[in-house]
Amino acid sequence: MSESTYAADVFGSPTPVLSVSPVVVPAPGRAVDLEIRVSAPVTGGDLPVILLSHGQGYSNHLSSLNGYAPLVNFWAAHGFVVIQPTHLSSRTLSLDPNTPGAPLFWRSRAEDMMRVLDQLDAIEAAVPQLLGRLDRSKVAVAGHSMGGHTASLLLGARLTDPDDGTEVNLTEPRIIAGMLLAAPGRGGDALTGSTAENFPFFLTTDFSTMTTPALVVAGDKDASPHLTVRGPEWHTDPYLLSPGPKSLLTLFDAEHGLGGVSGYDVAETTDESPERVSAVQRLTSAYLRTQLNPGDSAWQAACHALAAGPRPLGRVESK
Repeated sequence: MSESTYAADVFGSPTPVLSVSPVVVPAPGRAVDLEIRVSAPVTGGDLPVILLSHGQGYSNHLSSLNGYAPLVNFWAAHGFVVIQPTHLSSRTLSLDPNTPGAPLFWRSRAEDMMRVLDQLDAIEAAVPQLLGRLDRSKVAVAGHSMGGHTASLLLGARLTDPDDGTEVNLTEPRIIAGMLLAAPGRGGDALTGSTAENFPFFLTTDFSTMTTPALVVAGDKDASPHLTVRGPEWHTDPYLLSPGPKSLLTLFDAEHGLGGVSGYDVAETTDESPERVSAVQRLTSAYLRTQLNPGDSAWQAACHALAAGPRPLGRVESK
């Protein structure tokens, strides 16, 4: 099956998408109220939900509810409701650098996703086109880069709080599947000295408890020398060091932007490739379709299509 035939057979024509932002979710105790974007197909019911956690790149607005349009638009056009928070780490908020949890707000990021799930009734009321259309039994989390770290915590990864030495468990049982895109790997001696010093919460990341099913997406040219001394293989740790069921999509020649998933034509994408982005769109959508609907063959078909071309864009392995 060719890529084009696969896309037509499995996904069909995209549905028009409605996108509403900012939807404000009251958040007592948070530095500011939580603002989210909600994107959904204009038709259809029993829609699964993807919570999308943004990364922490150089641009101001990609790291907010305004980023990741290539993924959000595709997912929503093919049957998912996508909810994107602006985490406290976003430059768009211009918070005081002395705000507790700054600069990356690792704990608050995960709590943002829990707050969204707690407030789905209010979110539906704020976006009346969604009323009665969500399937709350089918919730997934996705995250890119620092957002991948956030997603890993919600999927069951643990760490030790560097401030008080306690083990942190932010596993969210309402999330039944996840996708980690260019996510950070293990800590310890895998980190650069500056990362260990400035972001000590990375030091103790433990994937052995990350039991929720997940797809890990990594670029084989994503060296991330500002974070790790291990090179591109560091981003495969969430797959290699966690228990199954897990799948790993390794994208050939992909760097941290995975071809440009964080936005259209953005300057910080060092490996711009519409073909690579298209592969990420299709494979992530297919993975969640099959994971949330056992018996759906979309994932198997996507993997077959990826391998069938004369110059595959990547490879998939599973455990």
